[in-house]
Amino acid sequence: MRKALCAVATLMLWACGGAGGGSPSQPKDEGLALATGPGLTRGTFVQGGGELTFSSREVEPGVYRLEVRLRGMTLTGLLDPANGVSAIDGFADEGAADTQLGDADRELLAAFYGALNAELPAGDAAAPEAMYLRRAVGLWSQQPASVELQRTVMGEQGRGYTMLCSYARCNGSYTGTCGGVYNWYSYAKHDCNKGGFSYARNQQIAQLGDHFSCSGDEYYLSNGSWVCGEPDHWSRPKVIGNCFGRCGGGCGGDTQYTLDATNHDGCVRNGHVLVSGWCDDQFVSASDDELFAPNCY
Repeated sequence: MRKALCAVATLMLWACGGAGGGSPSQPKDEGLALATGPGLTRGTFVQGGGELTFSSREVEPGVYRLEVRLRGMTLTGLLDPANGVSAIDGFADEGAADTQLGDADRELLAAFYGALNAELPAGDAAAPEAMYLRRAVGLWSQQPASVELQRTVMGEQGRGYTMLCSYARCNGSYTGTCGGVYNWYSYAKHDCNKGGFSYARNQQIAQLGDHFSCSGDEYYLSNGSWVCGEPDHWSRPKVIGNCFGRCGGGCGGDTQYTLDATNHDGCVRNGHVLVSGWCDDQFVSASDDELFAPNCY
């Protein structure tokens, strides 16, 4: 365990050491093997020749220690949600050197995130240690290589993150068809090589929430008709679908809709890719939202 994580004990008491509790049996086939106990979620995940082990344990009341081991590296987290403080890190297993996630790592973590979403109860119905594991995995699965893994993430509602729950509803519901009755949020913004936040082509008018998707993508309004895809730096197009504004990839297991997550979606879905350096500042700003923001429903 890196000394940087142990140093966080001045803020939150815990012991640097193994997660304990042994390991569940390895799955014979691809998929998720999950074991739970009081204050503990652990297991293994295998897909496409990639394998990882994971654990999340409550080490003090309301404080959670996470560990994910994959492809010769270890990802760790220490989360104190009540105080909005977390320390997250990643390092190579050999020599504990600094490392970074590559495309294959993100692909495996994204698949693991999807398996957790399918297996665990949604939102607050999941055990806290499982829910915060899911949130951290969702964050790591989107981690750009140009953002350091070792970070302290702090969040406070109204300052660190701004909730947009009301904008995730249309036609009276957070999910399903809008029935032509939309609740537009103006604007999802980013800054990039095209211009700043005030540049109209860096803005989108979005219907947030779990409404519509097409081939894993979203819809945008073009000449009065909805088109499947992503407009590339159009001037304030109207967009909907794929849980726009929701923390985590796609429609994850938690239901947090926030300002920073909306802006991050507005960047990676507007002519950029998930790990684009132009969206790094939006990713960093949305990190505390994903870890600490409450669920909208």
